[in-house]
Amino acid sequence: MSRTSSMGRGVKAVLAAGERHLRGLPGGTVAEIAADLGRDRSQVSRSLRTAEQEGFLRRTPERTFALDWSVLTDALLLTRRRLATDGTAALEGLSRETDEGCFLGVLSGRSTVTVGECVPASSRLVGSWLGRPYPAYCSDAGQALLWETPDDDVRKIFAGVQFQQHGPNTPADVEDFLARLRNARVRGYSIVDEEAEPGLYSLAVPIRDFRGDVVAALQVVGLKGRLEPSRSRHAEALVRQGRWLEGMLGWRSPDSHA
Repeated sequence: MSRTSSMGRGVKAVLAAGERHLRGLPGGTVAEIAADLGRDRSQVSRSLRTAEQEGFLRRTPERTFALDWSVLTDALLLTRRRLATDGTAALEGLSRETDEGCFLGVLSGRSTVTVGECVPASSRLVGSWLGRPYPAYCSDAGQALLWETPDDDVRKIFAGVQFQQHGPNTPADVEDFLARLRNARVRGYSIVDEEAEPGLYSLAVPIRDFRGDVVAALQVVGLKGRLEPSRSRHAEALVRQGRWLEGMLGWRSPDSHA
C-alpha cells in the first residue's frame, strides 16, 4: 500500500472528525467515523491514532476523536510571522516596481492600522504611518480589508459612525462606501481617490491567509497627480505582489492552477 494512499486516508479521517464538529457533535468514536467514511474500522482506527500522534486530533474523556485546535493556533501564529517577514518582501518589491509609498494595513475595529511600510524618498510622502489608526470608511486600506465582508456586516461595523469629511471625496455614508466597495470588487482592486486627504490617491488589494480570510491589505499610495496617470501599470504590480504574498500565507484561489 502506497504512502500516498495512507496519507490520503489519514487526511480523510481528520476531515471526517471536522465534519462532525460542523454538525455540532463532539468529534466521533472510531466506529462513528468509520461509518461516516464507509470504511473498515481497523483502517480508520490506525488513521485516527496516527492523526492523534501528529497533533491533528485529540482524544476526549468520552473516548471520541476531536480536532486539536492547537494546530490552528500554531498556523495562525505562523501566518502572523509570515505577514511580517514576507509582507516586508512584498512591500519592498512593490515599491521598487512603482517607485511609490507602499503599505500593509490591518483592520482594528472601525479603523485600519498600518503594520508595514516601504516609502522611497522619491515618492514625496512625508512621515510614517506605522501603528497609526485611520477611519476604515475612507482609509487607503478600508475597502480592501472589508472585501469579503457581507453588506449587512459592514453596516453593523459602521453603525453610529459619523462619516466626517477627511478629503473632497470622502464617502457620505455607509451606502456610499458599499457602492465603492462593490465597484472595487468588480475591478479587482480598490481606488481611494482623495477620500483620506486632499491630493492623496491609492490602490489596494486584500490579502488572504490559508483559510481564505482577509488578514491584511497591500497598498500603493501617492500624490494623485503622480500616481493616477500610471494606475493600470501600478495596479498590475500590486495584484501580482498581492497574489505572491497570499501564496506565502498558504492561500490558493479557486481559479489558481498552482
